[in-house]
Amino acid sequence: MEILPKKPSAKGPAERFTGDVWNDDVVAGREPSRMRVNVVRFAPGARTAWHSHAVGQTLHVTEGIGLVQSRGGEVVVVRAGDTVHTPPGEWHWHGAAPDHFMTHLSLREGPGEGRGPESEWADHVTDDEYNAR
Repeated sequence: MEILPKKPSAKGPAERFTGDVWNDDVVAGREPSRMRVNVVRFAPGARTAWHSHAVGQTLHVTEGIGLVQSRGGEVVVVRAGDTVHTPPGEWHWHGAAPDHFMTHLSLREGPGEGRGPESEWADHVTDDEYNAR
């Protein structure tokens, strides 16, 4: 058994996020594990840029109200207790509702050694895209 001390919270980089987003690493699996778990906290209106994950992503909302969207789909409201699965390679974004904080667990796997990047990042979600509900 190993008990790892909590690392400091990290501010989400402006290249990948709009607004105030804070990230806490919980698990960064060591081979053979490829598990990754983060707690991500979004201030009202904060959100990710468009992105995809090589092996998919599961989000479990632990607090607040958020918004999620897959490319070409509708913006969907999510609440504490909801779980969202995004399949491998699907472009999407997620963040807090305009008037609520939102916290989620991000659960995903790394693609494995030599298999490319875990995530790809693209353009920021525009205000028009964010407000299209």
